[in-house]
Amino acid sequence: MGISANPARWGPRVQIHLCVLLWGFTAILGKLISLGALPLVFWRMAIVAACLFLWPQVWRTLAAASGPRLARAAGIGVLVTVHWLCFYGAIKLANASVAATCMGLAPVFLSLIEPVLFGRPFAPRELWLALAAIPGIALVVGGIPAAMQSGFWLGALAALLAAVFAAQNKRLSTEMPALALTAVEMGAGVLLLGVLIPAWPLLGAQFELPGLADTGWLLVLALACTLFPFALSLVALRRLSVFSAQLAVNLEPVYAVVLAALLLGESRELGPAFYLGVAIILGSVFAHGRGAGR
Repeated sequence: MGISANPARWGPRVQIHLCVLLWGFTAILGKLISLGALPLVFWRMAIVAACLFLWPQVWRTLAAASGPRLARAAGIGVLVTVHWLCFYGAIKLANASVAATCMGLAPVFLSLIEPVLFGRPFAPRELWLALAAIPGIALVVGGIPAAMQSGFWLGALAALLAAVFAAQNKRLSTEMPALALTAVEMGAGVLLLGVLIPAWPLLGAQFELPGLADTGWLLVLALACTLFPFALSLVALRRLSVFSAQLAVNLEPVYAVVLAALLLGESRELGPAFYLGVAIILGSVFAHGRGAGR
């Protein structure tokens, strides 16, 4: 018997790995879309926000939410916006493999940030995770061409911002339904970038309407690699342990680097030291995940 065409009937582990694979494609699509980082993020967020705000349930949830809660969600949306600008900027300055590898640092940053944000003591394994990743970072930087290193550091900033908004989202997600929370975050990003359109040239960008090819890739990015996996992940997470889910999500950089090598031929641009560094960073993250899961 074949696999059901209805994703909701698939096992939760298959569902979450499909989500992670689709998220891994976001780096590839960022390379394929010819728009600069600013217009790319603007249009991605605009498409996702438009789809969410067409859902009546989202409006009903927002109408019942308090002002301070909505303001906090909008603030997280600003962080998400800057994170995506840094992530896609890293892709444009370096390549998809480098940007995806940087996202492997997000759990490292989160292990250092979360205790500060939530006022709890550091666990020894969290400090060991940060220390274990340092040799991997050094090898990654040494394994990429000098012209791409600015992309790496911009990607590292994207990972730091991802850790911050992930920690904040974790707290707020217990107070607001996930789809409504995402709608506010995406809407805040669109408003922020929209208001700043006159200032885009100061950042080396300009407002652009996407061409036919870019429109197609943007729809894939927004719908197939953002909205669909987000909704499917909500279904999967109801039946998965936190450990199983986090272990799967940690595979996103692996999927992205492999896809970039196969589809974009990026392995020709990167040396063996880069891939050894990737292995060390991801190895430390997985070792930490297994320790936390016991």
